[in-house]
Amino acid sequence: MQRITILGDGGWGTALGLLMHKQGHAVRLWGPFPEYVARLQRERENKLFLPGVPLPESMHWTSDRDEAVAGADVVILASPSKFYRSVLESFAGRLPKDCALLSVSKGLDAATRRRLAEVAGEVLGHKPVAVLSGPSLAGEVARGVPTAVVIACADHLRAHALQKVMISPQFRIYTSEDVVGVELGGALKNIMAIATGASDGLGFGDNTRAALITRGLAEMTRLGVALGARPETFAGLSGLGDLIVTCTSRSSRNHQVGERLGRGETLDQIVGSMSQVAEGVTTCAIARALAREHGVRTPITDEVHAVLHEGRSPALAVETLMTRDARPERD
Repeated sequence: MQRITILGDGGWGTALGLLMHKQGHAVRLWGPFPEYVARLQRERENKLFLPGVPLPESMHWTSDRDEAVAGADVVILASPSKFYRSVLESFAGRLPKDCALLSVSKGLDAATRRRLAEVAGEVLGHKPVAVLSGPSLAGEVARGVPTAVVIACADHLRAHALQKVMISPQFRIYTSEDVVGVELGGALKNIMAIATGASDGLGFGDNTRAALITRGLAEMTRLGVALGARPETFAGLSGLGDLIVTCTSRSSRNHQVGERLGRGETLDQIVGSMSQVAEGVTTCAIARALAREHGVRTPITDEVHAVLHEGRSPALAVETLMTRDARPERD
């Protein structure tokens, strides 16, 4: 039995907590708001972020930072990227020195344009930080739907140790040493999910969706390699796998944002009505800036950015993509 602490009471953190609890580990989940944490303890359901999933009495919830991490063997970092740095800064100096850190959030740091695992290592002083990514919708993981993901760490022994702690018959885990590729795959695919959602909202068909997924993967790979990732990583679970599920599932928040944009809603209307964060909205601007810095062509990211932040209509964005200068496929 391991003592597992999860920082973040959203749907993904809750789903991972349930998974670890079912495997016999002692699980504590931390949330930032005492009132909501008390409600979780009382109602045994995360109605805001993971409704309809009962939470066992023996899963412990707390808003006390010291209590949350005391004696933890593994600390899972599950805060949205928007709050990731500030949450970790509030835990600086509190973690056990020998605990393992696993980042499961999918985004980039807006202030520095760095990967979240880099932020965690810097703020908490624990290295190496492992990352987990792959096609893993929180609701399905919480219900025990068979799922496969990948854990990456610069220390392969650490990756194997975390694999043994978390793997189950319903949650298969592979390992990798390409932390950059695994983490970027999980972040960049959200931009492509907004694009495919907008295509669906405009009423386009399977041909368009397939084109966006395929060319989106090429774009993710180009940018990822420029940032230090291995190209083959993007053909795996954290790249193609996560891209497929996020671009095709109506449970994907990023797909929902795109679909509603395609139907004519404004971004402010959409974001204002959502209880959870759609990471692609923020990640898009960061990825676009990184691409320009490194001289990487990212036409889909550019058009999603124009729709999200420059007022371009989704229909015009599609027209712009379709009328670009013709190129070889591998270019």
